[in-house]
Amino acid sequence: MDDFTQAGPELQEALRHLRRLNRWLGASGPVLYGVKRLWKAAGAPRNLTVLDVGSGSGDVNRAVLKWAERERVKLKVILTDVTDEARIEAERLFRNDPRVSFVRKDVFELPAGLADIVTASQFAHHFDADALPALVQRCMDISRYGAVIGDIHRHWIAWTAVWLFTRIVSANRYIRHDGPLSVAKGFRREDFLKIAGQLGLTDMDCRWRPLFRYAVAFPRRREEPVDGQGN
Repeated sequence: MDDFTQAGPELQEALRHLRRLNRWLGASGPVLYGVKRLWKAAGAPRNLTVLDVGSGSGDVNRAVLKWAERERVKLKVILTDVTDEARIEAERLFRNDPRVSFVRKDVFELPAGLADIVTASQFAHHFDADALPALVQRCMDISRYGAVIGDIHRHWIAWTAVWLFTRIVSANRYIRHDGPLSVAKGFRREDFLKIAGQLGLTDMDCRWRPLFRYAVAFPRRREEPVDGQGN
């Protein structure tokens, strides 16, 4: 959601409709893939903190929470977004789950080493090509084990499908406008390879996932300091 000038009930409705679209279109799959990848690389710890930046209502984390239950991992999820509408919807969605909390902050305001794994689901495409490396680096700085990006494959088939689908299932202005726009601003594999090269993240794992999505895991090197600056 790029335009918050007319937020309020319409944006809250969009977040509810987006939960439904995410469920139907498999948005949680790339995030879960990346979390599992970094968790295993870190030695499969029994305690884990996941921070979801640009979380919206945080619905994709339900799959991560279910996975943690199966693996008997004591999981804490922190959702962070800049809008009060996201906070309201997140608190409503997870009102009965003490493992989930919400912080209303911009990703660049968050302290280094706040979480084990930082995830960004369908958030990175809101940044232009020049700003994207700074986002990935910030996510790495906030994390202890690494960062995960789950986002959309930029492709004409995906754009056409989303354009049609959003008009069938929702009359919400945000959904109808931002759905196709998100695909148009999505990624191809070479975009992630370029970012990894710019930041020296040579261990990046980039996988294409079903329904035109990418799962990208950026593991931290074991010897790398948490803030990336030797402090």
